Formats: sequence, structure tokens, C-alpha cells
Amino acid sequence: MSEESEATSSGEGPAAQAPLPGELSEALRAELVAFRRDLHMHPELGNQEFRTTAAIKERLERAGLRPRVLDTGTGLICDIGVPDPALPMLALRADIDGLPIPDTKAGCSYRSTVPDRAHACGHDVHTTVVLGAALVLADLHERGLLARAVRVIFQPAEEVLPGGALQVVKNGGLEGVGRIVAVHCDPKVDAGRIGLRYGPITSACDRVEVSLDGPGGHTARPHLTTDLVTAAARVAVDVPAVVARRVDARSGLSLTWGRIESGHACNVVPQHAELSGTVRCLDLDAWRIAPDLVHAAVDEVATLHRAKSQLTYVRGVPPVVNETVTTDLLREAMTARLGVHSVEDTEQSLGGEDFSWYLEKVPGAMARLGVRTPGERAVRDLHQGDFDADESAIKVGVELFTAAALLDERA
Repeated sequence: MSEESEATSSGEGPAAQAPLPGELSEALRAELVAFRRDLHMHPELGNQEFRTTAAIKERLERAGLRPRVLDTGTGLICDIGVPDPALPMLALRADIDGLPIPDTKAGCSYRSTVPDRAHACGHDVHTTVVLGAALVLADLHERGLLARAVRVIFQPAEEVLPGGALQVVKNGGLEGVGRIVAVHCDPKVDAGRIGLRYGPITSACDRVEVSLDGPGGHTARPHLTTDLVTAAARVAVDVPAVVARRVDARSGLSLTWGRIESGHACNVVPQHAELSGTVRCLDLDAWRIAPDLVHAAVDEVATLHRAKSQLTYVRGVPPVVNETVTTDLLREAMTARLGVHSVEDTEQSLGGEDFSWYLEKVPGAMARLGVRTPGERAVRDLHQGDFDADESAIKVGVELFTAAALLDERA
């Protein structure tokens, strides 16, 4: 942290006498809560976010901004201010898609109205936070208080591998951008606080599909067959162990199965078996060699059991690695708004996040946005049907981003 940041956090220095502008008005806060609830009631899956995109676009245009919808028809990019090649922009990123699971919240007036669809990962909150920041920054720009242009990115398909971030990059979303920031809801952190971490904050995540084939037969004569049930069981148990022993244990490379399927009758050795799962990894170098390691391990174990194997390895996302200067910017911004005690250290998550693709191009950082009501014991975890967020986190996120944009001007 810089000397200026330390002075600010201790209540001394010029920042203490001159608070940053860009706080959220009560009227806009209420509007944003209503906007978030509308999104929550109408979740859309990745690359199908037409209603969501239209709602964001309409509100930005009403504020006098000129958003540009991606060529895929969902998601959009919008600049506040006029980009200057000599002053690289700060980009604020939100993901806008929901999940294919039912909303199971009881007694909630804004629960999902779409069967088997829910905003169970907080993307509706992320979207609302970036929209709110855009509206506040647009007002600051009109008042001559925003010296450097800021870009807002509303990205589709974060939940669809390899992620909609690649669509944004393809559409020029990072052109003129010097750094990028994002938040992700964290139900383990109290509303009013954020979690930060230098370096890797999320895991790489890939998808693995394995098919095993061989001659089946009667269970009375397994020696005349390829016993695919046993082969599948050994692949399920042995392949993760083999892979783990071929990389540095500190890389956190982990293969975990989510589905195994074979056979239809108790007395028939099947001819086909399938397994699917995910590979997660904390280390970028290990992630890059993971496909070769998994291929080799599957082949070895399958051959040992006389099964023919076929592997489909779907590249997902690399780890999100927070860059130091940008992480410091978020820390300084949050401290300026709510003080040093509003920032806590956070652990690395094994969840995947396609925000990582942006960081392959420009420096950036992601913060954990606290959404747990202070004092609440139960944790409504992500990707669960009863997930919800304390909506006071919306104001926190908006003011974090507006402060970051103003402080980035000093860089």
C-alpha cells in the first residue's frame, strides 16, 4: 500500500479532508435493487441472455450512453467518456447469465419465474453493480469529475466453457483497456466487506469425458469379456491418483468425477461405459500440461484392463491470477469508502472463472464481494437453489468500482 493509502486509512492526509465523489444516492440504490430483483426473476442461460441484454442496454441509453451489443446478440460493451489512446481505460466487468437449476427459495417475492433456471451464482448482483457504477460514473463525467474514460463490460456465458470472455475479447472489448476489475459474490463474507488475494484467486477448470468400449458378455464368463464395469471403476479410482503423482503436489491438480455410467442388467457385462468430470488446477504451468497427463493416464489404466478408451478433453479456463497493482487499487478504493477493516484476506477457490481470459491480455484483479447478512449463521452457497444475497452489497460494489475508477486516474 502506498504512503497516501496508509494516510487515508488512518484518517490522515488530504483524502481524509476530500472524500471521493461517486457515492450512490438513495434513489438510485432503490432502483438498482428493483433492477436486480427483475433479473433474478428472469434468469437466462449463457448465450441466451436477450432479455437481460435489452434491459441493460435500455437503462444505459436512458442515461445518454451508447452501448454496443456483441455480434453474438447477447452481452454488451459501453464506454463512459471519450477513450484517449494516451490514457488506457479501466474496465469493469460483469457476467450476466444464470444457471440451469431450479430456484428453491421459499417465501421470496422475487424468486425465479422460469422453471429450472436461477441466478444462483450472483451474476444478477454483478450485473447490477456494474450498471450502477456506469450510471454514477456517467453523472460524474457530465459534471467534469471523470478525467479518464471507463469501459463497462456485460459479458454473456460465463457458465459455458470456455466462457463468454473470449467473445468479448474477439469483439474488441479490451482495446484501449489498461487494466480490468471484477467482483464475485461470496456468501462466506459479510455484506459491507470484500475479500482480496494477491496472485491466484480461482482455479483452472477443464471438462473431461471418457468412453470405454470392449466385447461384453455373460457375467458368468467375465474372462471372455472386457469387464467394462471394473475397467470404469479402475479408471475412476486410479487415473486421478496417477495424474496427481505426475505433477508437483503444490500445483493442486485434481481430477474429480461427476458421472459414471455403464450397463443395464445385473447379469450382462456391458460393451460401453462412460465417465465425466472436471480437472481443476491452482497452477498455470501445471494446467498447461494437464491434457497430456490425463490422456496418458487414461490410456494406461484402460489398456491394463483390455478396454479401448477415447478421451474428450475440453479446455475450460485458466486460473484467475490477481495482479499486484490492480489488487492494491481495489484495496485502496474499498479503504477510501469503508475503511481498512472492510477488506479481508480471502483463500484461493477451486471454482473456475472465465475472467481469467482477460488477464491473459491485460493486468487485472477480482475481489470477493461479501453478500452474507452480518450475524447470519447459515451459508447459502453458490450454485445452490436457495442462494440469495444481502442487497446492501449492491451499494458496496458500486462505490468500490466508482472509487477504483477515480483512483485509477492518478496512476
